[in-house]
Amino acid sequence: MTTAQTQELDVQPTPLALLLLGREADPRSERGVECPGDLPSPSDPDLVERARAAKAKLGDKVFVLGHHYQRDEVIQFADVTGDSFKLAREAAARPEAEYIVFCGVHFMAESADILTSDDQKVVLPDLAAGCSMADMATAEQVAECWDVLTEAGIAQQVVPVSYMNSSADIKAFTGRHGGTICTSSNAKRALEWAFQQGEKVLFLPDQHLGRNTAVRDMGMSPADCVVYNPHKPGGGVSVDELRAAKMILWRGHCSVHGRFSLDSVNDVRERIPGVNVLVHPECKHEVVAAADHVGSTEYIIKALEAAPAGSKWAIGTELNLVRRLANRFAPEGKEIVFLDKTVCFCSTMNRIDLPHLVWALESLAEGNLVNRIQVDKETETYAKLALERMLALP
Repeated sequence: MTTAQTQELDVQPTPLALLLLGREADPRSERGVECPGDLPSPSDPDLVERARAAKAKLGDKVFVLGHHYQRDEVIQFADVTGDSFKLAREAAARPEAEYIVFCGVHFMAESADILTSDDQKVVLPDLAAGCSMADMATAEQVAECWDVLTEAGIAQQVVPVSYMNSSADIKAFTGRHGGTICTSSNAKRALEWAFQQGEKVLFLPDQHLGRNTAVRDMGMSPADCVVYNPHKPGGGVSVDELRAAKMILWRGHCSVHGRFSLDSVNDVRERIPGVNVLVHPECKHEVVAAADHVGSTEYIIKALEAAPAGSKWAIGTELNLVRRLANRFAPEGKEIVFLDKTVCFCSTMNRIDLPHLVWALESLAEGNLVNRIQVDKETETYAKLALERMLALP
């Protein structure tokens, strides 16, 4: 990519950049690149049987969680499938399980560790399974943002609302400052609660979910929203803009959902007459505005379950889930396609593959605890406070 292209995309270099290439490691980041032990070969024809055998040997001691975006080869071993928050709650509801193997990404495993007992151990099969969105807001950056809001004289009016797709550090910041966590399903309820506590909301780290919820679901104007860019002095917004805004949106996004465009929507409508466009609220506002239906992964699944036979759907979310749903509902005559022509998996979700899962399960079966995700007590206390505020939402 040329310098001009980089400037056009407003891409900012970060200390984590080389982690995507597996060339560096940062213990404070969501993504590491070290994997102790030897992984089985991905071409090993016995991998499925090895996974079954290790899981059977562990019995009730292990509980495997599989996020909707995981590969089919991995999801087949999940005891429960779901979105990130559902899975964390499912883990907390299994106190008899000594090991929680989380087939997802790092922030999800952190949430599971926060919500489970001290006796339970959360394992992430590959420590390199991070989340680009969660990486877009670090504790240092958010603390600096709060200083900017304080200097502008508005911090006391601001209630932080953080998306579930955030690190434990950001959840803890939210808890310390009287805020709550939200999911893509309950973002509207969370914002309604926040505006009962204060006059403004700092929404972290996904600007699109924050904007879509405020404008589409709550009737605000786009002018009520400003975007805080942590890579620019003062967030790239003036004091007057901060004081006038109701929603202060963190400049973060999902690299998968951010790929869908208005052109994608227009193109699929031309190619498939009568198609229903169903997208995730992490998509850009213009995509959400042009869609027929908008909702979380759980909403998407339920909408397709209830859809009439013969209906046509274009889905704007991660490709593993879309393909799984297309295969599931094909016998009912439902045509389900990916919204974009370009294949787009979540690269970090796909880090959890069968070799990593087999290695983790076999290690646990042999009595070796590997890749444990453990949140420190202070962070856990405040992050749990923010999560509990969400659980208490009406």
